[in-house]
Amino acid sequence: MVGVKILVVDDEPSIGEVVKLYLEREGFDATVVGDGQSALDLLQSNPPDLLVLDVMLPGVDGYEITRQVRARSTIPIILLTARKDEIDRILGLELGADDYVVKPFSARELVSRVKAVLRRTQQSHTPPGGEQPVACGDIHIDPRTRQVSVSGNTIPVTVKEFDLLWMLISNPHQVFNRDQLLDQVWGVSEFIDASTVTVHVRRLREKIEQDPSNPRHIITVWGVGYRFEPGEQAEANH
Repeated sequence: MVGVKILVVDDEPSIGEVVKLYLEREGFDATVVGDGQSALDLLQSNPPDLLVLDVMLPGVDGYEITRQVRARSTIPIILLTARKDEIDRILGLELGADDYVVKPFSARELVSRVKAVLRRTQQSHTPPGGEQPVACGDIHIDPRTRQVSVSGNTIPVTVKEFDLLWMLISNPHQVFNRDQLLDQVWGVSEFIDASTVTVHVRRLREKIEQDPSNPRHIITVWGVGYRFEPGEQAEANH
């Protein structure tokens, strides 16, 4: 991972300096800025391979930056937050963050999370040999180009959203519990909880379902998990 560009955004100079030091020890090309507008400017002029982003920033906060980045890019994002409430973590995931780290944290742990997210991203960008595009009703998904379209319109999806949809659509009618999806899509990690799956399912439904509140493809199996139904018919159990 030598030469991989990491942009660290944190308004506490001591945290930024330590994180930069640890990242550079591992061969990363790390840049640190202390406010949201500087981050947006750099993201526009010199986009990194991964963004480490503090939520609480002067001016433009981390949530708004995540929202703006996700409107045009799938750059992996790790959020830094002092908030331990689940609702704050879920908000970050709903906006498209790939992972989060709760302050206070060790720089060593953060570097480990950076490596894990990059590994997952790089693996995700390499389509397994022989996999062909799949069409289910109005949904078309191509693992070679990693594009998703609905009724002929390309739908922007993040790396994990694509991987989750591909996992489900490749195994129609099969029920997966949240732990199985975490293991297959995110990889085993003590840091990621089941709410991550729930959030990504919700985001996918908003993008591919005609009526996200009454889905006909990504179906909830209550008390178990989720399954993908390729047919056009609406499902009562959602």
